Amino acid sequence: MDTSQSDPGVARPPKRSWRRHSDEFKSHVIAMARQGHGSVAAVALANGLNANMLRRWVRESEMGDAASASTRTQAAMSPPAFVPVTLANLGDRTPAAPEPTAAPSASERVTVEIRRGATSVSASLPMDARSAAWLRDVLA
Repeated sequence: MDTSQSDPGVARPPKRSWRRHSDEFKSHVIAMARQGHGSVAAVALANGLNANMLRRWVRESEMGDAASASTRTQAAMSPPAFVPVTLANLGDRTPAAPEPTAAPSASERVTVEIRRGATSVSASLPMDARSAAWLRDVLA
């Protein structure tokens, strides 16, 4: 008997189709699940839904609410794209040049000598934050 050919006398089960739910229905069911009208599974069963699908709707709704809230917060906190700034007219005056800093004297410098095996390195550094940071990195 050849079963590859469909017999016109045999009834086939109906083809499964996707159900589409309106946004109003989804928001109503999500609100019920959030308000605690029983468990999410009970709310889903009462409305003819799969519990996993309702849980996904609730999770997506919460993520959408959080995303829209963060977008509103960022919009409120973000500075304007352009801020006009008015400058005073200097006329023929030129801004004063910064005063040159004097080279540190010998008492304001530190000399460091580092020996590793047969290699020796000596450095004379000004006593400032950059030198201290460099020493911490080298000695660590």
